[in-house]
Amino acid sequence: MLILEKKIQNQDAKVVVIGLGYVGLPLMLLTAESGYQVKGLDKSSEKVTNLKNGVSYIKGINNKRIKELADNGSITFTENYYEINEADVIIICVPTPLKENMEPDVSFISSSVKQILKFLKENTLIILESTVYPGATEELIKREIEKNRGFSVGCDYYLCYSPERVDPGNELFNIKNTPKVIGGATERCLEIGAMFYKEIVNMVVPVNSLETAEMVKLFENTFRAVNIGMVNEFAQMSSHIGINIWEVIEAADTKPFGFMPFYPGPGVGGHCIPVDPIYLLWKANKIGFNSQFIKLANEVNKDMIGFMLNEIITLLEKRNKGLINSKVMLLGVAYKKDVNDYRESPAIKLFSELERIGTNVIYFDPYIKEINNQGIVVNSVELTKEIVNECDLVVISTDHSNVDYEWITDNAQLIYDTRNVTKSTYNSEKIHVLGNNLNYSKVNKLIEV
Repeated sequence: MLILEKKIQNQDAKVVVIGLGYVGLPLMLLTAESGYQVKGLDKSSEKVTNLKNGVSYIKGINNKRIKELADNGSITFTENYYEINEADVIIICVPTPLKENMEPDVSFISSSVKQILKFLKENTLIILESTVYPGATEELIKREIEKNRGFSVGCDYYLCYSPERVDPGNELFNIKNTPKVIGGATERCLEIGAMFYKEIVNMVVPVNSLETAEMVKLFENTFRAVNIGMVNEFAQMSSHIGINIWEVIEAADTKPFGFMPFYPGPGVGGHCIPVDPIYLLWKANKIGFNSQFIKLANEVNKDMIGFMLNEIITLLEKRNKGLINSKVMLLGVAYKKDVNDYRESPAIKLFSELERIGTNVIYFDPYIKEINNQGIVVNSVELTKEIVNECDLVVISTDHSNVDYEWITDNAQLIYDTRNVTKSTYNSEKIHVLGNNLNYSKVNKLIEV
């Protein structure tokens, strides 16, 4: 048995997690709670300082949990890469966004690997968890280590890919009870990587290659993006026909086989669904494959902003008002319910478009006190009876659980509900739900975004 295997089994392996965001920080804490000594590394001095002071910046991770692990010596935090020189396991959890030209931005991985190369020792396990395109782990890590250090994978060091499956705001599933997919550069790499995760999570799912593991994550989120795109198109179609799409979905969901419900909304947002399919699309284009579903779903989901603007115009015109100089409140700007993250949020895009047109637009979000709207900081308003009542329209753009929608219904003049949360208090004179019938006789296809 290798020394590294013994260290993993005896929980003597020293672990470094690079990137302490919504993936890295909870993984670090769970690894420490499983018995390992873990060092968290992040280039953000603000994050490191907060964590050293026992202060969490991620919803769902409380300060007490961090402090207890720090006090017993299980976790430490640093900005310095030289501190990985004693690491037995290195897990990379850095962001992989899109560039402005919609190509993958893997610069954070490349930057991390460049630093790892300086301090990497033999018999180290490296695991990439960041979302990437198929072939990226070999291209960005394996080739660089072979080129710059001459290490042979599976002999001198071990390389795996295991896609993160974190679902922020989900109180039922977490890292520990969500099956962990993992692929290795060699069979030996896979064996050691799976051994490590089995010490941390309930179930490990090994696959035959790095590329398969990379594709798993892209498939999962492309599946969601395509189905959301389909139901968003159905919502638009149903609104024109005069059918309530929510009733359609509810009835269809009574079929006990062959159906999985997806729900319409203002589009897609967050760190995965708007980004991951584009990574796959980029890779498909690179190999000369024309992926039509991904492109179409992306277009439909983006078009929801224009569709909603047209519905908003129609609603206001029915009350002899226009977008210009009307006061509109967006209720929720997070990309999904019960999180404090507004990355790629369609609500932010709607906010920007309304403001561009000349609408007096404000927002309230219980989890997000301020947003950066095209370089300008905008603060959340208070949710008072006076502020709600003075708005010409309240748009429910994120369905946070801690908002009293019955109270909103009682105090708002007019509501546009994009999440169907007002179903129990439905009032056709005051409330319009996205995907329900709206008369387009006066306004049709006015705005394209």
